[in-house]
Amino acid sequence: MKIFSREQVYEGDRLTAERQNITSTELMERAATQIFNWIHMRMQGAQVPVHVFCGIGNNGGDGLVLARHLIIHGYNVKTYVVNYSDKRSKDFLINYDRIKTVTKDWPLLMKSEEDFPQIHPDDIIVDAIFGIGLNRSVVDWVKNLFRHFRSTKAFTLSVDIPSGLRTDRVPENEDNVVWAGYTLSFASPKLIFFLPETAKYTVQWEVLDIGLDQEFLFSTVTDVELIGKHEVLPIYVPRDKFSHKGQFGHSLIIGGSYGKIGAVTLASKGALTAGAGLVSAFIPKCGYNVLQSSLPEAMVYTDKNEELITDVKFDIEPTVVGIGVGIGINSKTITGFEAFLKQNKSPLVVDADGINILSKKKALLKLLPENTVLTPHPKELERLIGVWKDDFDKLDRVKAFSKEHKVIVVLKGANTITVLEDKLYVNTTGNPGLSTAGSGDVLTGIITGLISQGYNPLVASIFGVYLHGRSADIAVEDYGYQSLIASHIIDYLGEAFIDLFKQPEPPSKPEENNEEK
Repeated sequence: MKIFSREQVYEGDRLTAERQNITSTELMERAATQIFNWIHMRMQGAQVPVHVFCGIGNNGGDGLVLARHLIIHGYNVKTYVVNYSDKRSKDFLINYDRIKTVTKDWPLLMKSEEDFPQIHPDDIIVDAIFGIGLNRSVVDWVKNLFRHFRSTKAFTLSVDIPSGLRTDRVPENEDNVVWAGYTLSFASPKLIFFLPETAKYTVQWEVLDIGLDQEFLFSTVTDVELIGKHEVLPIYVPRDKFSHKGQFGHSLIIGGSYGKIGAVTLASKGALTAGAGLVSAFIPKCGYNVLQSSLPEAMVYTDKNEELITDVKFDIEPTVVGIGVGIGINSKTITGFEAFLKQNKSPLVVDADGINILSKKKALLKLLPENTVLTPHPKELERLIGVWKDDFDKLDRVKAFSKEHKVIVVLKGANTITVLEDKLYVNTTGNPGLSTAGSGDVLTGIITGLISQGYNPLVASIFGVYLHGRSADIAVEDYGYQSLIASHIIDYLGEAFIDLFKQPEPPSKPEENNEEK
């Protein structure tokens, strides 16, 4: 799914009006009617008080259209105009006149805290105050209105975006933003729904189809894409009946140190389970018996050193190399790592201490092959690119880093984001159960295993992140968040592949009432 920028949304509105020969007011009517339909389907005429707070721009116009339809259909509606300025948008004024034709209870004009209504916890708040065009500081009494919403504990539904949020920056104060239980977004979700510092402002979101021009939707190239099943299913390459292991590449996992052989075991097994034809591991001597016995499907090469990776030498030509898991940052390991990079000719996936070594010796970044995949967790990323001010600054820094070094960066998190230059791919799978030791090692193995099979590094990263999260989503049904461990991700990876082809189950029919009438 494409995530449109604010400017692209405005352009989509303009083109839709032009190509469908409708006015902006008619498009607003269409959009707000979809909000009404969403509410009406769920409330079915229930007389719960609905408080619709409208700004004086186009988001407020949406709110007025919604309120008018709720009134016409007999709902218990209170409408308020949050009068934070003397300016009014044209479509707001048109719909302000229209709502007056369906009720004698005209919208209350709010000018200060004295106008704040009493709202009970069982009521519903509709936030239609500010939209994506917010470009001004919010006046103090409106900020206090947002706090008032939150203090009531009433369910809050935001129109398009929680008021006070901007599409391209993190709020300086969390009290200056509406905290929505649900956001109904037009055209596409907003990037801020998926970033650690801003996702909290809406618990859930949904995109409403408001009939934007189809050519615009299909032809517009966005800098951000949301990755779900529909996006990864076309990526999957099925296997031919007569295929053999030699067609699916040879993955080499380099890593481990005394006490950290488990990381290599997890990554190697992840690569095999993701479909690599062959997997070898290069480890210190101390891990030989452990790895051979715990993962008999893998071949093992050992360093001459008992406890560390110091001199990477092998007699195979790997299709891809995953390096860094459990490797440590001993000075001898750093020397060996550098020597390996200088002679390496294979695509790379670099994780964990491999990234930490690159952070210590940034000159080594020049030795990375183009489209090397880096998979840092937040602290490793900070060591690599420096401290960032907020999530948007972080993304800007990562995009610049990706451009400079021609690498792919996988930003691990609740919504893992894969970055290649200016393009962001936001993943939708995964859950808090992934916050466990070794889950990153498994991801390194999965991505390595996919590259081994011929997926290009970007596609392998996007697909691997999706499968990793989806496997955890399936596993958590059996284990719960707290008891999910990294091995379970590997155990359920096959089900994640199978799930790609499962159709959603139709809604169950209500049970018939067999009682005698």
